[in-house]
Amino acid sequence: MAVVPYVLDRLHDTSDPRCAVLFLHGGQQNNLEPVEKKHASWWRINAMAKRVGAFDGTTVTYVIRFGARGWNDPSAPSPVGDARAALAEIRENHPGLPIVLVGHSMGGRTACRVADEKGVIGVVALAPWLPEGEPIAGVADRDVRIIHGTRDRWTSAPLSKVWAERARSVASSVEWTSLRGVGHFMFRRVSTWNGFVTDSVAEIRAR
Repeated sequence: MAVVPYVLDRLHDTSDPRCAVLFLHGGQQNNLEPVEKKHASWWRINAMAKRVGAFDGTTVTYVIRFGARGWNDPSAPSPVGDARAALAEIRENHPGLPIVLVGHSMGGRTACRVADEKGVIGVVALAPWLPEGEPIAGVADRDVRIIHGTRDRWTSAPLSKVWAERARSVASSVEWTSLRGVGHFMFRRVSTWNGFVTDSVAEIRAR
């Protein structure tokens, strides 16, 4: 199957940006099919970015659409390469601007992997896929905020909490929040998910 390039969309802009936020969508463990706008993983994070991405009016907001739907090769995960390329593009567009990553599910895992990129100051991970043994080096000297539903059946809240505890040894700060009775796809308590993103980005920027 031919490799499809990622797509980077700019949703919110400002004449005097003080921060950039990159939203990263979820995916599957193995799937080489290209991501399309009809796929729930993409439109879910895109809808969130449209709702909350304006923040305080000083933020430029981007959403990435990965080239492939899956994580795929563990030694060279598909979304990680795409995210690093997208961050290089954002830095070229906005030299010196601090960047916060907001990722859901596989996008949360990707964000934690690429947070070591120049300019990134923090990660907001929503129901992140952080399996046992997932590296923590990417969030060294970064601020990390995680929220996970207790009824998630797709990714593990206990494992993301374990990862968060491990990450405290290298990160500038880590906070893990439990969302009782909520599953993976952010369909319930939408305002809580959105509020968590808004508050976390503001907190990370202020540190």
